[in-house]
Amino acid sequence: MPLARPTRQIPEAAWTSGIREMTEPWKGALGCLGVAVFFAMTIGIISWQALEQSPEEWVLRGRAGGVLWERRRGALLLRALPAGQTVAVIAVGGVPAAEPPPPRDRCWHDRGQFCYAWEEDAELRLSLEPPPAPATECYGVHWTPLRPDVMLKDCFSMANISWYGGASVRAQRWPLNGAESPAQPFVSGDFGKNPAGYGPVLERYFLGSTGVTVTVAPDVPLVLSLESDRHFCLQTPAGSDAVSLRYLLCVSPDIAAAHRHVGSQLAGQARALPDTALLGSPIWRYYGPAGSAAKIKRGLRSLAKKLKRHRLQEGVLALGESSTAILAAADHVPSERRKRHASARAWDPSLIEPLQLSITLSPYTSIASPLFLRWLRDGQAASYCLSLQPRFGDCLVPLLTTWKGRLCARLNVTSELALSWYLARAQHLRQVLGAAYVVFEGAEGNVFLERAVPPPAELAGDRYTAALAAALAALGNATIISAGAGSSHLPFFVQMSPLHSDWSHAGLKGLIPSVLHYSLLGYNFFIPDAVGGSLAGDTPGDPELYVRWLQIVTFLPVMAFGTPPWLCCDAWVLNLTRQCIQRHRDFVVPLLLKYSEEWLGSGYPIFRPAWWLSPTDPTAFTVEDEFLIGDEVLVAPITEKGQTQRDIYLPGEGHLWMDTNTARVFDGGTVLRNYSASLAEVPVFVKTS
Repeated sequence: MPLARPTRQIPEAAWTSGIREMTEPWKGALGCLGVAVFFAMTIGIISWQALEQSPEEWVLRGRAGGVLWERRRGALLLRALPAGQTVAVIAVGGVPAAEPPPPRDRCWHDRGQFCYAWEEDAELRLSLEPPPAPATECYGVHWTPLRPDVMLKDCFSMANISWYGGASVRAQRWPLNGAESPAQPFVSGDFGKNPAGYGPVLERYFLGSTGVTVTVAPDVPLVLSLESDRHFCLQTPAGSDAVSLRYLLCVSPDIAAAHRHVGSQLAGQARALPDTALLGSPIWRYYGPAGSAAKIKRGLRSLAKKLKRHRLQEGVLALGESSTAILAAADHVPSERRKRHASARAWDPSLIEPLQLSITLSPYTSIASPLFLRWLRDGQAASYCLSLQPRFGDCLVPLLTTWKGRLCARLNVTSELALSWYLARAQHLRQVLGAAYVVFEGAEGNVFLERAVPPPAELAGDRYTAALAAALAALGNATIISAGAGSSHLPFFVQMSPLHSDWSHAGLKGLIPSVLHYSLLGYNFFIPDAVGGSLAGDTPGDPELYVRWLQIVTFLPVMAFGTPPWLCCDAWVLNLTRQCIQRHRDFVVPLLLKYSEEWLGSGYPIFRPAWWLSPTDPTAFTVEDEFLIGDEVLVAPITEKGQTQRDIYLPGEGHLWMDTNTARVFDGGTVLRNYSASLAEVPVFVKTS
């Protein structure tokens, strides 16, 4: 309470009479004096605010850094000490953040946490958290809305910082700064259904070039937006009931240390390898006749003979979902009908040896199939399919969606009965068809959100994808899935999204950014799209595109083909394909096996960006057309149409790199300008020191 001070009031009459008795010059002088005093006070207040009141104030300070409030923008600053470098700028949304309220006394006395509270909007709690490594410091950020209609939103600036991780996008970028995506649920998706959505591999982890990481709590309903070269924003869903926004900020000495300390441990320690025999086996996708089981069998035998004729007889013949279903249906034909129709006899995998077979399944069932109709008739549809509780009545109704142009129901992964049936069916088909591998498509997405229906808690976000992946682990390590969210530790190969047959970031230019994105998030064992791309492009059948694509996948885990080289190009491309397959087996696979062991122990990515060896060089942060295999091999292919030379960044100052084509040696930390690479060559460098 302010102190009461005695005041000497001037009688009103004396004051007014004195004014009346003044002469006009004195009155003017007094008026000028009042104006001068007013301006002097105004300037003094402004000067005090500018000089005495700092535009920034410390909120929470640790040993290696701290969080400040920036008054002008209403933003949180994460700053590293002792240099005081700002490593992240977080613009606060959802509250009137230009001027923070007084701190809450109850939560800052121990210097380990700090609170602000906007009484009608939200509370912000910042806390020092246990670090994952001695050189890293972490801060917890916890927003709590105080009204149900408050939507919390924090935007991370992209000015002078490159960001990686998060979600895959249709035209993949490295870093994410150049990507654009509207605000939408942070859930894996199918680009075929939603080209503007997020792709099949994503994690709640973002990595900045200043050594900062952002990890969002797994149980937070999250919406993400990417605004090209401005910022990316984390926010809570609109219309939700008082949902908190929680994430962890960590700062390390540099970007490579940040990922080693934080990102590489996302999946924990229980990592397992998939079947590494697939690494040396090219995949040949079957696109032949598929009208009947007999046609498929003849088509597979024909493809196997052609591969043998062209001396490409080893690898895997991959059947799509439709062809798998036709062969599976033929397997159920009664024995007496098989005798009458010899062409319908059971598939014999020895007909394509030494090639192996892979089959494809999905968690979708057409509503026109006999299986679904039987479930409906027996009242079991809700047990096997995701279902909704109608507003009126007590009977669950299957939730319908589309899959490959058909109206379908989706497998209920929360039902033990449904999962047991599904796994048994997959095991049976693999056995009767003699398949070495099983591909599971359609694992991504949340059909509840697609239908604008609130999902049950057990299937919120990407929990469907995670639950299905965990169940499929029971089938062993010869499994290929189409999506990954919280499952990088499981022994799977991941099938990359289809790419366009062109030179854009939705085609060839997006391949290396996708490789770096998958590997950064822990998904090192992936199968890239078929050489040349599997989606229609502007230049179908472009031999140059085919060759440049082939040169890149030579250095990836698995080489996959849709169009065989003898159908695409001239004979020299067929010879080049043989050479690339042999180089993949002799040179690349041993490297992958070596760094697989390192991944098992440390979680470090196998395919690494240039900044892995140059974590403080700004030039390395935006290199998106090169990648490292471990620490010792650099691949720098051509990704521009018509070019036979390119600039190559050699990371690692103090190291030496030898060109495997010419045996010339160059210093690390330098850029080779206009380095030559003919159509038959791909620049590959080996670190010699």
